[in-house]
Amino acid sequence: MAEAANSIVISPVSNEAELMQALAIREVVFIEEQHVPEGIERDAEDARAFHVLAFQGGHAIGTGRLVTLLGPPSDSGTWGQIGRMAVLSAHRKARVGSHLLAALEAEARRQQLTGILMHAQLYAIGFYRHHGYEPVGPVFEEAGIDHVEMRKRL
Repeated sequence: MAEAANSIVISPVSNEAELMQALAIREVVFIEEQHVPEGIERDAEDARAFHVLAFQGGHAIGTGRLVTLLGPPSDSGTWGQIGRMAVLSAHRKARVGSHLLAALEAEARRQQLTGILMHAQLYAIGFYRHHGYEPVGPVFEEAGIDHVEMRKRL
């Protein structure tokens, strides 16, 4: 069955070429738009993270990743951290972020994680609250941008 040209499809990253697409989206959003240094944006977690790509009309338009944490945040169980959520500017407001987040949460449940945390930029707090995340702790700076930790139990 053919999918509608404007429908959003979320797929796990399954090869190096797809990972390069995810990194290219992150480069545009974080390095070019937000001026995050490349040495901070790309890290060792990329090699072990579960990555997803959002596609529309066959083009990669968004990405995100889930990393299983080795130590839970003052809680029992195993937690994951969602990060590097990025959607190309022309596709924001189209619920791409919600689709990405749902796919990453589904993977966290598949891995039987206790909960998810993230470092959310302040402008995105409302988005994550809408999806059941709650802020924890004070505002802090990461890559020169104000963030707050947010958590959600699964």
